Amino acid sequence: MKKSDQEALEYHRSFPAGKTGISPVKPTATQHDLAMAYTPGVAAPAEAIADDREKSYDYTNRGNLIAVISNGTAVLGLGNIGPYAAKPVMEGKALLFKILGGVNAFDIELDASDPEIFIQTVKSLAPTFGGINLEDIKAPQCFDIEKRLIEELDIPVMHDDQHCTAIITAAALVNSLELAGKKAEDVKMVVNGAGAAAIACTDLYIKVGVKPENIVMCDSKGVVREDRTDLNQYKRKFATSRDLHTLEEAIRDADVFAGFSKADVLSKEMVKTMADKPVIMALANPYPEISYEDALEARPDALMSTGRSDYPNQVNNVIGFPYIFRGALDTRARKISEEMKLAAVYAIAGLAKSPVPEDVLNAYNVESLSFGPDYIIPKALDARLLETVSIAVAKAAMDSGVARRPVTDWDAYKEYLKRLPKE
Repeated sequence: MKKSDQEALEYHRSFPAGKTGISPVKPTATQHDLAMAYTPGVAAPAEAIADDREKSYDYTNRGNLIAVISNGTAVLGLGNIGPYAAKPVMEGKALLFKILGGVNAFDIELDASDPEIFIQTVKSLAPTFGGINLEDIKAPQCFDIEKRLIEELDIPVMHDDQHCTAIITAAALVNSLELAGKKAEDVKMVVNGAGAAAIACTDLYIKVGVKPENIVMCDSKGVVREDRTDLNQYKRKFATSRDLHTLEEAIRDADVFAGFSKADVLSKEMVKTMADKPVIMALANPYPEISYEDALEARPDALMSTGRSDYPNQVNNVIGFPYIFRGALDTRARKISEEMKLAAVYAIAGLAKSPVPEDVLNAYNVESLSFGPDYIIPKALDARLLETVSIAVAKAAMDSGVARRPVTDWDAYKEYLKRLPKE
C-alpha cells in the first residue's frame, strides 16, 4: 500500500471516524433550554407547520440543509463501487458544502440501482431538505432521475456531475475564447465523451453561443453519427451527418476540444492539426486526454485546462456547487433554472478578470495571478466566489421567477454571506 493511501486511511479512520458531525445551534445548558428544544417547546412550531408547510423554512433547519444523494453507480475515478463505498466521497462533498458555502449537508447513500426506487425514495425524503444534490449516478439513468425529481419536487434538484461540470467548463470556455480572440458562434468544437457530463456540458455550451451544427461529439466507438444504430436519445441529439468517423478526423481545424473521456486519447499529432490558438479542456481525471506538457509542446499557443490541481486552470466543481445552492437556498428557489446556471457561468468567468487578493496568492504560493493563459478561471480557494456566485444566482432566481423569498437588501445579504463559513 502506498504511503499516501495509508495516510488517507488514517485520516478517515481516526476518532471520530468520517469527516462530518452534528452540532447544536441553540442553547442547551438549562432545563428551560431543553424544554424549548424538545417537549413541550416543539409543539408550537409543529402546529404552525401543520397549518402551512412553508413555515418549515422558518422554524427548522430545512432552509439551509442539502441532501447529497448517491447510489454509488458512477463514482469519479472509481466507477460502480456501490453505496457503502461511495460514503467517504459523499461525506467529503457534504464537508465542502459547509466549509465553503456555509451550507449544512447530509450525505445519503441509497442501495437503489433501480431508477424508480431511487426516485420514490428521494421524493419521500424531500420534506427534510431545502435542496437535493444528486451525485455519482451512472448514465443514462441519471438523466431520467434528475428530470423526474425536478418535475415532481418544489425544491432545487441538481445532478452535480452534469450541471456543475457544465457551469465551470462553460466559464473556462467563455474566458478561453476571449483570450483567443474568437467568438463562440464561430468556433468548431469537438466533444470527446458522451456520458452525463459531456451531454450536459454540450447543452450549456450551446447556451453560451456555440452553434449545434459546429459541434462534433465522439464516444468510445468514434464519431456520434446519424447513421449509427446504437445511440440513446441523449447522444442522438448531437449526431452529425458529416463524413467523419474518428477523433483524429474530427479534431482537424477544430477550435475547441472538450474531453470527458479517458487518458491519452488526444495525441500531440492531433493537437498540431487544430486551428490557431486552440482551446483544450482535457478533463479526464486523474490523467487527462493529453498531458499539459504534451499539449503545450505540440501547440505553444494552446489555452489549456485540466481537472488537476497541480497545473494551471483546474476545472473543479467546488468552484460552483456550494455557491449555486447557496443562492438557491437563500431565495427558497423552486428549482435551479437555466438562467441561474448561466448567471453562475458569467459570474465565475468575470471573477477571473478581477485583481487576485493576497490570501489567494498565499494559498497557492505564487507571487501574482492575472487573467491570461495561465489563469483562465478562479482558484478553488478564492473566498470571493461565495459572494460573487451566490449573489448572481440569487438575482437570477428572482429574475426567472423561481424564487419564493426575494432578497430585498443586497448590502445586508453580502454581509450575511461573509459571515456564513465562520458560523
